[in-house]
Amino acid sequence: MHKRFVNHCTIELTISPCGPILIKSGKEGADPTKPDMEFVETYHRGGKSIYLPGSSLKGAIRAHAERIVRTVGSDKPSSKGVWANDPLNDKREYLSGKSAPEIYKLSCFTDQMFGSTEIASRVRIEDAYPVNRAQLKIEERNGVAIDRVFGSVAVGPFNYQVCTAGDFKTKIHLKNFTLAQLGLIGLVLRDLNDGWFGLGFAKSRGMGTVTVQYDSATVQYPGCVLENEQIKAIAFQAVRSTIASDQQWSHTMLLGAGEFLDATEAGNYGFPKPDRQETPVAAAAMPLGFGVQLVWTGQIQVADLFERSVKAWSQLLGVAA
Repeated sequence: MHKRFVNHCTIELTISPCGPILIKSGKEGADPTKPDMEFVETYHRGGKSIYLPGSSLKGAIRAHAERIVRTVGSDKPSSKGVWANDPLNDKREYLSGKSAPEIYKLSCFTDQMFGSTEIASRVRIEDAYPVNRAQLKIEERNGVAIDRVFGSVAVGPFNYQVCTAGDFKTKIHLKNFTLAQLGLIGLVLRDLNDGWFGLGFAKSRGMGTVTVQYDSATVQYPGCVLENEQIKAIAFQAVRSTIASDQQWSHTMLLGAGEFLDATEAGNYGFPKPDRQETPVAAAAMPLGFGVQLVWTGQIQVADLFERSVKAWSQLLGVAA
């Protein structure tokens, strides 16, 4: 499926610290005037600035997605329902010698989304950069590690850098996604905003909590055109026999990847079909006039997109949507 591009979703977010947050740099500098633990920094828009690495965001989002899947599903391979493996200890011997569709179908739900040593990720998260560096509040704090037996200082004192205010913008990209996968992303972002999990250093001490503001979401169907208020798949039957030439949908329809495949290929990969939800948003042509896109703008509209996607997640679990 990575050789094709049937649908794509870009979610734009603004992340703001609710309190101290620290994404640690992996090394200590030689400057004795700087704290022992520094925030990661990079050059952005002509200056040096702290930022939230996309890899750190993806790790936190994946870890919580796995918690959700194990909570409502299983942590063991299952042909029914959803399951999430232990990504560090799963040797994935059950995927040995399998074809690409079989590897995707047999992989756990979170590996299908975030990738593994066997399949590429469908989720990509960009680094989050400050909206305005002047609005960042960077502080230095002190701490010690307490010996649990003697109650005395085991390590320290040490100091560390934290950010306590400011806004960071980032984007989450999903390609060839199912609506249930988009719904799971929505649940993870809801929980991140509610403080169920945090980002970075010392989360168990209350650091790392953030709020999440939805800026926009864009779902694109690059292989479709808009005709008479219908989204119509462009079929190249002579080259690609697996796309149904007569596929067309209402111009307000949110479509998962399975909608663009015939029943046989969708079954080979395990994509649900049908996989669609009606929305209040009307489709328009993509830039340059080729392809179709639906755009949700602002907190309320993007939350509505996630709510409709979570219905597909609920249907996958066999509960009332």
